[in-house]
Amino acid sequence: MKAMIINQFGDSNVFTLADIAKPDIKAGHVLVQVAATSVNAVDTMIRQMGPELPLSPAAPAVLGMDFAGTVEAVGEGVSHFAVGDEVYGCAGGLTHLPGSLAEYMLADAKLIALKPKNLSMHEAAALPLVAITAYEGLDRAQIKPGQNVLVHGGSGGVGHIALQLARYFGANVFSTGGGDKQMALIEALGASSINYKTETVADYVQKHTQGAGFDVIFDSVGGTNLLNSFEAAALNGQIATTVSLLELDLSGAHFKGLSLHVVFMLIPMLHDHKREAHGNILAKLADIIEAGHLRPVLDELTFSLEEVGKAHDRFASGQGLGKVVIDV
Repeated sequence: MKAMIINQFGDSNVFTLADIAKPDIKAGHVLVQVAATSVNAVDTMIRQMGPELPLSPAAPAVLGMDFAGTVEAVGEGVSHFAVGDEVYGCAGGLTHLPGSLAEYMLADAKLIALKPKNLSMHEAAALPLVAITAYEGLDRAQIKPGQNVLVHGGSGGVGHIALQLARYFGANVFSTGGGDKQMALIEALGASSINYKTETVADYVQKHTQGAGFDVIFDSVGGTNLLNSFEAAALNGQIATTVSLLELDLSGAHFKGLSLHVVFMLIPMLHDHKREAHGNILAKLADIIEAGHLRPVLDELTFSLEEVGKAHDRFASGQGLGKVVIDV
């Protein structure tokens, strides 16, 4: 089968077109003919850092985590998928799991779900990693109807999904952004936009919560921005973040009695730990999408499998708005 492989780690030109063996079906798995995949930050980190990142596969490797495609074969013990089913998921591209930058991919049946019927393969491939991340973060933060919810980075890959899901769960949603296009997208998705470049945390907390703070904060920016989240949170508030690889003064969280939830959605793949949770989340997301409450925002440019290097460059440039998708 045709695949884009890397024989070494480095910049975006390390991808090479190769003809490699089609995976053999095995128990508990399905063989998927991949229609599309998308680029996530972790894909570019693996490509660049290689062994410096503990979750990287050994070269030569097939990267790519997200996918949408059609089931071609079903392994022993799999009863909830059949040949011909259209599915989506995040099931490879790290450690010992070959990825989706290939014509076929072997996927653990626990990690996938039926594709939303009202999305194309191209659209569905944009969702799994970011949507699972957003859903898990809001779920762990115990989001409830009527709460004031702040999403940091609401025009980004994870953020634009978290924003829509928060609205679906019945919250009053606000989101930070930093440019005209970002602010317009946040408003178009149904949240009240906050320009973090011109408004201080104290200003927007007073404006939108009368100084009480936000009940739930989904911080997809993370890092030192967590200090802004601590400041913006209500007493005993909930904060979910996807980026916490740093040392940080937790005094602000301590004196408000905040709960901090670190979301690292690769755990089920890396450790074969509760993988069925991801399949279940994807099935719930499909229902939400089919009911019209969630849609992926896609970059205006599209790329073929052979153009994966250009797709990584597009992602890294920050010039696009929405997920970068590769048609296989």
